[in-house]
Amino acid sequence: MIRVLLVDDQKLVRAGFRSILEDEDDISVVGEASDGMEALRLARDLEPDVVLMDVQMPEVDGLEATRRIGADPRLAHVKVIILTTFDLDDYVYAALRAGASGFLLKDIEPLEMLHGVRVVARGDALLAPSVTRRLISEFAAHGKNPDPSPRLNVLTAREREVMTVVAEGLSNTEIAERFFLSTATVKTHVSRIMTKLDVRDRAQLVIIAYESAMITPGRRA
Repeated sequence: MIRVLLVDDQKLVRAGFRSILEDEDDISVVGEASDGMEALRLARDLEPDVVLMDVQMPEVDGLEATRRIGADPRLAHVKVIILTTFDLDDYVYAALRAGASGFLLKDIEPLEMLHGVRVVARGDALLAPSVTRRLISEFAAHGKNPDPSPRLNVLTAREREVMTVVAEGLSNTEIAERFFLSTATVKTHVSRIMTKLDVRDRAQLVIIAYESAMITPGRRA
């Protein structure tokens, strides 16, 4: 059972999400919060698998709440999905830096939400190519200068190739098709990359890839 915590300052939004999620046999909504501080408290009390986190909320916003969850060793297993809109692209890069595992648009179809929750719950990052392209644009717009990092020297040539397309937002299946590998082999590569770079989440590989100039605005791998 995937345990979900809903965080949004609009009660109607939470009710809509709860209705969608609780229709599924493998998903349970264990709590609701209307601001970031309450979200942090409930995350510690309820230990959900996934937190659906709105960004703009009173008191403590979603970014700060995500940052605090990511910094708490007791919540190392908790995955945060940021609820966003195309009007909130400024938050995308900051949310990944804060430890978010992915993003969902508030106006997505119910099946997409369910897929997103399941993807993140099993440990994958929810980074669709469309969101990744926006992330790259955000990266460029804020003048962040890519700097090749010596930490990447621990990766093999194949692992660097795989990490580059992870940063494009490709799924394991899509990566397997691009490189003519099995999905299991790709999953092994991604797991080894995360271990070597000491990151807890696939989404953090995206940040490293951008900051290390593995992928830059306007260029695909």
